[in-house]
Amino acid sequence: MNSSTLLQQVVNLSREAGQAIMQVYGTNFTVDRKADESPLTEADQRAHEIIVAGLGRLDPRLPVLSEESAPGVMAERLAWERYWLVDPLDGTKEFVKRNGEFTVNIALIEHHRAVLGVVHAPVLDTDYFGALQAGAWMRQGGQPKVSIGVQKPARETPVVVGSRSHRGQSLDRMLQRLGPHELVAMGSSLKICLVATGEADFYPRLGPTSEWDTAAAHAVLESAGGSMIDLNGEPLRYNKTDILNPHFLAFGDDAVNWLGLGDA
Repeated sequence: MNSSTLLQQVVNLSREAGQAIMQVYGTNFTVDRKADESPLTEADQRAHEIIVAGLGRLDPRLPVLSEESAPGVMAERLAWERYWLVDPLDGTKEFVKRNGEFTVNIALIEHHRAVLGVVHAPVLDTDYFGALQAGAWMRQGGQPKVSIGVQKPARETPVVVGSRSHRGQSLDRMLQRLGPHELVAMGSSLKICLVATGEADFYPRLGPTSEWDTAAAHAVLESAGGSMIDLNGEPLRYNKTDILNPHFLAFGDDAVNWLGLGDA
């Protein structure tokens, strides 16, 4: 199956999961807590089941790692060279707040790299999708897909996107070094997608995320000409021993020394 056909299949699957999420979104749903105190709803589990079953139909040989996978799957994953990495509902806090800023994230990982990704925003009825060497696209509602690309060169007054739920002193110091800028608050992996479409120039993440939070949007961003690097300047890698990501910077214009804005 070529990348464009596979992308469309995964977009369709993400939208199916999104419909299930929206069925819960319109109800008086309950919120449980995981061991790490992060929220969990029926929508997370419904989307997980739909995605895992759908990916299994696409290629039964490929394993799937989801945020809602059983612990045994986590133990097996380090032997995988190619697999699906899924966050069935990225931005559960935003889902609980009912602000619409949550997504379905599905990524294909090959040799520690996100090579294909789909991000679906159910409330916005918007899809972001891309594959390395193929390109990146966005589709809103029933409109035709449009090609997307990062903003190069970066704006003189950069548009910076930041987390709606997480902020700290390190980010404030980085933004002080950046100088005049416009800060846009956003939830979930939509922040990375805004960089991919050129609506934002820079997304610094100086707080905790997991690999499934970023992989799909990372693939979209890289397919759109952007980059995501850790604070050592190395590209983000997947299927590490530690499922947590390091702090990272996502940006469009690689001619700007975004890394130099970090703490000395």
